[in-house]
Order: sequence, then C-alpha cells, then structure tokens
Amino acid sequence: MRTLVTGGVRSGKSAVAERLLTEAAALLPAEVPVTYVATGPSSDDPDWADRIASHRSRRPGAWQTLETPDLASALDSLTGPAIVDCLGTWLTGVLDELDVWDAPRDDWQPALHARTTALVAAWSRCPRDVVAVTNEVGWGVVSEHRSGRIFADELGRLNQDIARASDSVLLVVAGHVLPLRAP
Repeated sequence: MRTLVTGGVRSGKSAVAERLLTEAAALLPAEVPVTYVATGPSSDDPDWADRIASHRSRRPGAWQTLETPDLASALDSLTGPAIVDCLGTWLTGVLDELDVWDAPRDDWQPALHARTTALVAAWSRCPRDVVAVTNEVGWGVVSEHRSGRIFADELGRLNQDIARASDSVLLVVAGHVLPLRAP
C-alpha cells in the first residue's frame, strides 16, 4: 500500500508516518527490513542537524537508513516496507542540482519534469508498503521571491501527482490525522 502523509511544518506528519510503518512492520517476519529513505542533505547547520537527530532518535534500531537523492531508484530497490522523508527536501535537492533559481523555466523544466515523472512512476509500481512524507504548500500568501514561488508550484504539482498514485492520503494538522483518501 502506498500512503502519502502531508501537512505543515511541525504538524507531526513524520511521527504519523513512522507509526504507520511500525504497525505495518509488526505484521511482517522479523527478517524483513524496514527502510527509512532520507532525502535531505547533510549539513553543518546546527538546526538541521538537530532535526535529523530528532528523527533518528524515534526510529526503531532495526530500521535501515538509506540516504539518497535518487528516490526513484531507492523505491525500485526496496525489499521491505519503507518511509520516504520527505518529498519537499528531495525536490529542493533536485531544484538545487538543476540550478533553477535564476535560470529561465525553459532551461530546467524539462529536466525537472523527467525527474518527477520517474519518481511518480517508481512510486506507482512500488510493490512494498511505503509511506511518503511531504509538506503541504499553498495555504499562505504567494511568495514575493521567485525561489519560493518555484518551490511551492513544483511541490504542489508533485504532491498532486503522488497523491493520485497513492492508495491512501492523510493530512496531519496539529498532530491530528485527517484522512483525505482511505484505502
């Protein structure tokens, strides 16, 4: 089953996703690994390091961690259930890699479309229980900065595509789960 968990920053969406995977893993033989696919980059930023440490401290010790920007390949290679945290950090890495922030859309949009299409295809064909975490965008004002508009537009599109390819979609608000699509 493919589940998308969305919500605002610090809404509790990662903890909800981790709980879903813990419940799914409890139904499997112990030798079937749970993989935590971390899409965020390492950084010298102490606040970012604290976020990573907080996420790591909640994971069961038997879970494997895969840190990769190649999310489509990671989904294709899974041997058990997985959590992907998060689509927003994955997209930021892709946008940085494509150097989109000051370039004309026509220079980077085809490459971005190819990457997001490959990700959605891998998500759609993934035979494992997988939960993806993403940030909900677009509930505030439109950013005055081009980078903010690009990020919100592209993550909004990606979220819609992944949601359409999901069996279940959950919105987390203030730690409470609102089912948007149930299996």
